[in-house]
Amino acid sequence: MIALPDSPAAFANAAWPDIAPYYEALATVPLSSPAVSEEVEAWLADWSRLDTLVGEAGTLAMIAYTGNTANEEAERAYLRFSMEIFPTLEEQQVRLARRLVELGWSRPDLETTIRRFRSDIEIFREANVARFAKLEEYSAAYQKRTGGLSVDWDGEPKTIPQLQPYMKARDRAVRERAFRAGAQAYLAHRDELATLFDNMLALRQDVAHEAGFTDFQRYAFAAKHRFDYTPEDCAGFHAAVQEAVVPAVARLYERRREALGVPSLRPWDLAVEVDAKKPLVPFETVDQFVDGARRIFSRVDAELGAQFDIMAKEELLDLESRAGKAPGGYCTDLSFRGRPFIFMNAVGVPDDVQTLVHEAGHCFHDFAAHELPLAWQRRTGHEAAELASMSMELLAMPYLVQPDGFYTPEEARIAWLEHFEDVLCSLTHIASVDAFQAWIYSHPEGADAAARDAAWLEIRAKFEPVVDWNGLEAERTSRWYRQLHIFELPFYYIEYGLAQLGAVQVFRNAVRNGPQAIEAYKRFLALGGTRPLPELYAEAGVKLVFDTATMKELVAFIEERIVELRDGATSPFGAAAPRSRASAIAG
Repeated sequence: MIALPDSPAAFANAAWPDIAPYYEALATVPLSSPAVSEEVEAWLADWSRLDTLVGEAGTLAMIAYTGNTANEEAERAYLRFSMEIFPTLEEQQVRLARRLVELGWSRPDLETTIRRFRSDIEIFREANVARFAKLEEYSAAYQKRTGGLSVDWDGEPKTIPQLQPYMKARDRAVRERAFRAGAQAYLAHRDELATLFDNMLALRQDVAHEAGFTDFQRYAFAAKHRFDYTPEDCAGFHAAVQEAVVPAVARLYERRREALGVPSLRPWDLAVEVDAKKPLVPFETVDQFVDGARRIFSRVDAELGAQFDIMAKEELLDLESRAGKAPGGYCTDLSFRGRPFIFMNAVGVPDDVQTLVHEAGHCFHDFAAHELPLAWQRRTGHEAAELASMSMELLAMPYLVQPDGFYTPEEARIAWLEHFEDVLCSLTHIASVDAFQAWIYSHPEGADAAARDAAWLEIRAKFEPVVDWNGLEAERTSRWYRQLHIFELPFYYIEYGLAQLGAVQVFRNAVRNGPQAIEAYKRFLALGGTRPLPELYAEAGVKLVFDTATMKELVAFIEERIVELRDGATSPFGAAAPRSRASAIAG
């Protein structure tokens, strides 16, 4: 219906006035009333195509900037999209969504999309556009500050991610030194980061109040299209973790303390592999890392392996840690061409393998969902996105062992143990981060930096048993300043917990019947965002978990795997390794 560019490159250097005419054309092109299906579908196709063109141009700018936060040209391009184009684009999206809703037109595979559009229309306020633009500026400032952090290590500069191997050293003094160095790097900028968060918090509360919400948590639930659970459900999740998971983590940590032979477990004792004689080194070069991942995914499923191979061949992987690179890792979608991209900071530790497998799960979701005709059908909430990634972490476990993967059989057993233990420990971390954010935005004291730090210490103590933090209160406080989600993606964290419990169910299904579990997983991926969240989970063969009883059941299942691996099991499925055709999953 309207003439559009052939490539996102057309918008690479665009400002909003260059883009606005295309959205104006969509907003004003005549549409029949009552709506004619073919006419509306052609209009939707143009809108979807335009969104993917602009979206991919902005994504490429973000990739360039996070890859080198010291590059001023890349920073300017990123800020142009994040501060000028995307906040204004949101206004146009609501304008077009309102037009579609007012037409009264729908079809079954768009019901979820239209429900999201209705929510976006209800909460949109023009006055918030400038606020979101300013928030993007603050997010970029956080990335720049934390991406530039480094420490001196024996006369050599190290990024914070590059300290990870030292946290796994057998020498406890080395671990303590690395821990203190990483914490101090953030503490040195604590006041600056606290002031930055003060500004972000105030703006977010203003956004919420402008839209008629009592606080930003309530606003975030509507903005994130959380139609199927509430803040009260999340509070129940926190309580269930305290009852069902914290005791299991206490058992893990007490065993760790005994294995290390120390009188008390300190925070620098949590990463070292207690069952290994030396730290696991899964790879030494990025090429080795990529080649191993290729083999692993091909063993999980031939189609998924071929998709990862496409990413490697098309250079859609930025994996190594380097100076100036933003911290963390992500998978993003190049929405026009239908390709995902992985960004991370690999330094040659087992966590890198887990991170790559996790982000690859997002990639497989993107590949599958791109087959859907419209951009909005391909988009899922984070709860479904993280189910894709966390399930892949567990489904890939059998193939981490050589010749396909990175480890000898004994090393693989240790890596599997570490992963299962991390499943439990991660739930306590997730609950504490989500509870902390809920406290910040629902308490007036959240606006005070000292009160926030005190609340973090109090909340964290509920979820982190056994570990001795005596004399390390400042270092413990530094942990939340390292959690980029709290700064950049508020309330994006409970999704990890819901997805982790869903992934354990996917894994349990794989134990019982591997091929069926893989097929259910792939059917779930292909649905994209076309169904409500409970239905998406059901397609994968799992359910959302907020209650203590189900959580205890899943914790017991993971603890059984841990016990069997400690007893020498040669499969992550332990004694429950499937037989016949399903045995392929067990390796």
